[in-house]
Amino acid sequence: MATHWKNSPELFASILRRHGLDPDAVDDVARAWSAFQEFVQVQIDGIEPAEDDGDGFIVQWGRWGWNDDRPALVFTRQFAVSDEGDRDDEFWQPQRWSVELELFFADAPAWADLDKMAWTNSMGFDFDPIGHERAAMLAQIATFIETLPQVSAMWRAIPVGSALGLERAD
Repeated sequence: MATHWKNSPELFASILRRHGLDPDAVDDVARAWSAFQEFVQVQIDGIEPAEDDGDGFIVQWGRWGWNDDRPALVFTRQFAVSDEGDRDDEFWQPQRWSVELELFFADAPAWADLDKMAWTNSMGFDFDPIGHERAAMLAQIATFIETLPQVSAMWRAIPVGSALGLERAD
């Protein structure tokens, strides 16, 4: 049975707990990644179909103003929500909503230049359908991260905090 998109943060939180993690105090990136891989494979109701980019994910890293410029890894699942608004309105568009798990880290020399990684700060949005194709992309992301010294150092570090939430993305 699929979960409605509005309940997806609670679903992700329960998956994190099953992996032995507190959603508000994640202390193991590898286990959080395993939970995220499981979460992005769950069917979600109330969203546009996969062929219309209704369900995707992105992995990001960097420092941003909204988190006080702390080093962070962010695992995001984004939905194009089809059950909000007036579909009879000629200008109707699906709303974009994101479930994000943000992992914060203390500053460390290993990722001091994280904000200077001009060539990439994410493994871009992927909208492969749930199943084999999505699992292959998740594996590709993990392999790519190993080629980035700053990000792979973060991946092996212990986060000092985390936040899980649902936010409008557009």
